[in-house]
Amino acid sequence: MASRFLSAIGVGAGLLALGILPSVAQNIPEHSPAPGWVAPPSDLPRPGRGDRPVTVDTLFEALKIAPDAETAKAIEDRIWALWMVSGSDTCNLLMGRVKAAADERDYDLAIKLLDAVIELKPGYTEAWNRRATLYYLQKDYGHALTDILQVLAREPRHFGALSGLGLILQEIGDDKHALEAYRRALIIDPHLEHLGDVVKTLSEKVEGRDI
Repeated sequence: MASRFLSAIGVGAGLLALGILPSVAQNIPEHSPAPGWVAPPSDLPRPGRGDRPVTVDTLFEALKIAPDAETAKAIEDRIWALWMVSGSDTCNLLMGRVKAAADERDYDLAIKLLDAVIELKPGYTEAWNRRATLYYLQKDYGHALTDILQVLAREPRHFGALSGLGLILQEIGDDKHALEAYRRALIIDPHLEHLGDVVKTLSEKVEGRDI
């Protein structure tokens, strides 16, 4: 167990040193023990007929200036919708089986299915993200953080992965780097639900109260 924690701390510190602060992004099952984990919504928006395509870059720019939480949530949902696109019917089929296995808490099977998805399409960020989540649920923090590295290498703005990184680092006792991960997530999306309160509490613990 000690070696697992040391491995997790090492990977997390490496991510921070590279300026890649993520979270286990992810599609966390409803039974997840991690309240407040940033996960994709169950009902993703679909573009209407004739709509002009919107890029992820455009959506992230809009997210920074969203005037309220409701607007930010709508933009977040559109970003997740783009992230979820695999571009492969086979991957889509396997991802459906991943969800079914995860819902049944058969995490070993879900991870094996994700191994196959990643082998077929290593550039598909959401597969890495979901596998990181499942490793987290198994408390395999070393593998979870390794997959987070893959997520953030492909999408450094992944607010889901950043919040997940913060959560894992908190659980292994690295509050300082957890705080940094959360703060970076909030820079990307200032309206992330509950994260502001987490940062306030953690900053008081790490840095002390203002006098």
